[in-house]
Amino acid sequence: MFSPKNRKRRVTRRRQRRRRRDRSVKAHSRQEERGFDFFSPSVAKYWRQRYSLFSRFDDGILVDEEGWYSVTPEAIAAAHAARAASLAGRGCPLVLDGFAGVGGNAIQFASRGCHVVAVDIDPRKIGFAVHNAKIYGVEDRIDFVTGDFFRLAPRLKGDVLFLSPPWGGPSYRDFRSYTLDLLKPRDGYSIFQLAQQITPNIIMFLPRNVNLNQVEELSWLSSPPLKFEIEVNHVETKVKAITAYFGDIAARSSGLLKICSGVTS
Repeated sequence: MFSPKNRKRRVTRRRQRRRRRDRSVKAHSRQEERGFDFFSPSVAKYWRQRYSLFSRFDDGILVDEEGWYSVTPEAIAAAHAARAASLAGRGCPLVLDGFAGVGGNAIQFASRGCHVVAVDIDPRKIGFAVHNAKIYGVEDRIDFVTGDFFRLAPRLKGDVLFLSPPWGGPSYRDFRSYTLDLLKPRDGYSIFQLAQQITPNIIMFLPRNVNLNQVEELSWLSSPPLKFEIEVNHVETKVKAITAYFGDIAARSSGLLKICSGVTS
């Protein structure tokens, strides 16, 4: 038999568990009403990081399941945008985003005064990206295009090309050394060769465990070789990714390895 005091504690715990469960159900319902997929447990951790992905998340940001693990953390996207905006002599640079997803990078480029052409093959992602850009008030500086970047590339021109091709999902972490042939839907060398037809000023956002020797090799695909810079991207204390800059957008010291800390609130 439980004493009255212990019985009261058990009842209190049950009520607390019930309240937590009800809050969780309501949260998922709100996500579905706003256009979210009911995401799997494997991406639940990204929900906990939502404010590092979009600081204005609570204003109604829309993300599909793939978007949760594909979107660039906002602090890192802002650093990419600052670099593009500082491109000497280009005034208001035209930035092409070849794999725009739900719009995280495009929003930051536009927020820095760049004009952006954001391309994605998935019309649902483009719809979410348009919605998200409106929340940040930059939709008038972004042209959203639903289409295959590889088909459109021969007709595209711009000052800067941003590439964050699919890494193959969270499983990229399983590789000790992530090689460029693992990028989707084509290998990194093929993607980069196509990119050079558009502009030599290229930003590539890559997994933190990418083979850096292969990234350096990309600069040698051009004649003469492009300047390049490799940047290690942090959010707070964690290494999140690698950014490679090529062409005039790279630092003057070719091959400089730099640490970029993106601290989010």
